[in-house]
Amino acid sequence: MRIAICPGSFDPVTLGHLDIISRTSRLFDKVYVAVLKNSSKKKSLFNIEERMELLRRCITDLPNVEVITFEGLLVDCARENNAIA
Repeated sequence: MRIAICPGSFDPVTLGHLDIISRTSRLFDKVYVAVLKNSSKKKSLFNIEERMELLRRCITDLPNVEVITFEGLLVDCARENNAIA
């Protein structure tokens, strides 16, 4: 199975984000949209739960896409989820 991760803060999610997620979903068997938990660098417009819910509502037509969260290094998140891209 070919797995990819689309990481970001998604604060807020944009049409550009959704375009990349949609294109990625056509190239890979499984896509994780990884929302960064640690946003201590700036004040967030939406909290983590709101960002995840907004993303879930936007990807209902993409069955191979799942929203997850991660902290720390993206490479660790990729290893945990067996992502190749």
